[in-house]
Amino acid sequence: MQFETIAFVASEHDEAKAASERLQAAWPSVSPHRADIIVALGGDGFMLETLHRFMDRAVPIFGMNRGSVGFLMNNFNEEGLLDRLRRAEAVKLNPLRMRATDVAGHVHEALAMNEVSLLRETRFAAKLRLEIDGVERIPEMICDGVLLATPAGSTAYNLSVNGPILPLTAHVLALTPISVFRPRQWRGAILPHHTTVVMDVLYPQLRPVSAVADYTEVRDVSQVVVHEDRTVSLTLLFDPEHNLEERIIKEQFLL
Repeated sequence: MQFETIAFVASEHDEAKAASERLQAAWPSVSPHRADIIVALGGDGFMLETLHRFMDRAVPIFGMNRGSVGFLMNNFNEEGLLDRLRRAEAVKLNPLRMRATDVAGHVHEALAMNEVSLLRETRFAAKLRLEIDGVERIPEMICDGVLLATPAGSTAYNLSVNGPILPLTAHVLALTPISVFRPRQWRGAILPHHTTVVMDVLYPQLRPVSAVADYTEVRDVSQVVVHEDRTVSLTLLFDPEHNLEERIIKEQFLL
């Protein structure tokens, strides 16, 4: 990886802020709006925030874990940072684009690196209709919700609701139900990455549903359309021995 300037950004956690101060004292740095590489200090949630914040710049981001999870982060080490950045391997990711229409008819758009999820808002189960590339696949699903996950996001919320882990190079998406009641036997689907998924909320006034794209939430939706946006490309940097593909494979053998 070739670069001339570095910027450091940190989450609000004390450990992350302290690490950022030490690194800025040790290495010359510039504003993240001018840098060739951004070093993000925090956890996976902060990495998602950083990716969204600097999405327009398409600048490579090297994360170091100063948070709680760190699946998208490298191990934290203040020594030899410049050499690590030069040796880092790049992973290109395309986000999901969510187009959510609320019950008032307003349209909201957002991008998601991990997943787009629909979640019930009240004690009433959600009733959803699923259409895949113009074909109705499930006319009525009774559930707590459903999500569409990218390969990078397949080890996050998707995994916690028993969705499949997807290799980065598979070019597929995971459509996974959340606490599905009917159809009782349906456990989700693996879809081509170019698929467009339409999720209609049945009885949205009686059974309100929210839509979430990473950390952007839209309340009281009536329809959500999701597809992979190939016009947007984001770059994560990883140490060669701890690349994201290896982490995704390793996650499938954890007992």
